[in-house]
Amino acid sequence: MGQGVPKYRRSRSQRRMHRAASYKFTPVTINECPRCHEPKLPHRVCLNCGYYRGMEVIALEEKE
Repeated sequence: MGQGVPKYRRSRSQRRMHRAASYKFTPVTINECPRCHEPKLPHRVCLNCGYYRGMEVIALEEKE
């Protein structure tokens, strides 16, 4: 049975290129707040209205 051992050694550049294939940046996901319709990060309190999942979590001061 095969053991998954490489037959030949990889050069430094090949090794670095192989590793670099998985180091990709993913764009940040931005959702819309269902209450105030401002952009917010998922699973976080909306910084505009202070609500999360329909409950007020942060009491924000009214802007005048």
